[in-house]
Amino acid sequence: MRYSEMHLPTGREVPSDAEVVSNQLMIRAGMIRKLTSGIYSYLPLGYRVIRKVEQIIREEMNKAGAQEVHLPMVQPAELWQESGRWTFYGKELLRFRDRNNRDYCLGPTHEEVITDLVRHDIKTYRQLPCNLYQIQTKFRDEVRPRFGVMRCREFGMKDAYSFDADEAGAEKSYEKMFAAYNNIFRRCGLKFRSVEADSGSIGGSFSHEFMVIADSGEDAIVFCEKCNYAANLEKAEIVKPAAEDLQQKEQPAMESVETPDVRTIEEVSTFLNVSPEQIVKTLIFNADGKPCAVLIRGDHEVNEIKVKNYLGAAALELADDEMIMKATGAPRGFAGAVGIKARVIADYSIMNLVNMVTGANKENYHLKNVNIGRDFQVESFADLRVSQPGDACPRCGGVIKFVRGIEVGHVFKLGTKYSKAMKAVYLDRDGKEKTMIMGCYGIGIGRTVAACIEQNFDSNGIIWPIPLAPFTVIVTPVNIKESDVMKASEDIYRELLACGVESIMDDRDERAGVKFKDADLIGIPLRIVVGSKNLAQGRVELKIRRSGENRLYETGKIVDEVRKIIDAEMNAANEAL
Repeated sequence: MRYSEMHLPTGREVPSDAEVVSNQLMIRAGMIRKLTSGIYSYLPLGYRVIRKVEQIIREEMNKAGAQEVHLPMVQPAELWQESGRWTFYGKELLRFRDRNNRDYCLGPTHEEVITDLVRHDIKTYRQLPCNLYQIQTKFRDEVRPRFGVMRCREFGMKDAYSFDADEAGAEKSYEKMFAAYNNIFRRCGLKFRSVEADSGSIGGSFSHEFMVIADSGEDAIVFCEKCNYAANLEKAEIVKPAAEDLQQKEQPAMESVETPDVRTIEEVSTFLNVSPEQIVKTLIFNADGKPCAVLIRGDHEVNEIKVKNYLGAAALELADDEMIMKATGAPRGFAGAVGIKARVIADYSIMNLVNMVTGANKENYHLKNVNIGRDFQVESFADLRVSQPGDACPRCGGVIKFVRGIEVGHVFKLGTKYSKAMKAVYLDRDGKEKTMIMGCYGIGIGRTVAACIEQNFDSNGIIWPIPLAPFTVIVTPVNIKESDVMKASEDIYRELLACGVESIMDDRDERAGVKFKDADLIGIPLRIVVGSKNLAQGRVELKIRRSGENRLYETGKIVDEVRKIIDAEMNAANEAL
């Protein structure tokens, strides 16, 4: 490819509405253009990187025994109604009607469609296991699209679905996909962690996220350096404390204290001269239309996902003022467990607390010396809080640490959530009808590209790992008007192409400084500079983008040297598999 013939509109100015580095650089490097909120066009340079990621994915998925299909993006409502997700999925599901007034949606995922396909085609255990995948456009009507292609509404995804006869087979399929994902992200040159995760709206019993480590990541990752435990913040487990005999501790009489205009933990702590650890927050949730009080220590935060999963609620949100008033008899900010008209569950953090401070269910009042068992009852204790630095590892007892990450992949053990609802069954060896066991495995294509940039950039632009680079080499003649420079550049360029090295020649009539800045911005790993001074000595310059190192080589040997560098990096990636 010649630069002069390529649509590659680079820019020097940082876009004002681009929040993260990857979005800024993808726009400046001429990779993407925003069409509307959360919807982007990929330009030639950006699409080349997309295709690189897709090719790596295809190779590893095929190697793992998965077969590629292509499913419709438009999906009929009947399938989603059959699975139960038509109303449950929420507003991210873009629904519409056709000219015949039939309900459809744009697919945010394809569990229903693939299950419908398989239930019609697979009838016997002899056809199992089966793993089908696709690379396709998805649409999710995000409330707040942000961070460029990392959280947009229309996006490319690789999604795969496994079908097995039993749990043992499903576990093998999961392990195959888990291994394939590790291979994919290693081959992409990414630094990542696989972490335990919540399954969310997809469902299922167990899942792992693949998180690219980056300071700009939306998600917090909890990990332990002593063992292999890692989880996202939503899933991170809290160790249950040993139960103490609270009856052996002094418990003064409960006392009501007037606290005018005191609502927050900080205000209560200061007003009553007690530590936040001694205060218990009472949060009222609306769980499927019913109030539920969640108790937690004042210096901790409730993990709503844990609460929702513990309750088995289809919908969970903080209660409105009306529900709070009915449950407590007081306005928001004064809720407490004593006398509350709601189900009461509590986090482990208050299990061994005595003489607590709580809301009094009375405006401008709090209670002191509140004790479990004597003053109120707790239905159950559970892990309901957000993990924080310094907590103990739930596996080995070590101290957990936090890093930020970008989710690029997610693997799920779906079990029978969809196959049971949609009657995806087969006949076993005895001729008995059994329900298929499913798994689901997704990779965000654009997210992977953006995450790679978040790990590989400097003040000058992108630094592509060779496996994902749109071009591996850029040949840069310093002055295209010098015939000897152009001849040498052309010879090197053609030799690179003949050797299978993806190359671009910057044949623009621009100053050398402009060409160098553009090459650094778009992140080409290797730059061969052909200038008259070095050429007079039979040499050309090789610039290595990542290290900034400049090397001089004989003109006739430059292609061999380039191939050695490429082979070394590719071999290093393969050895890590």
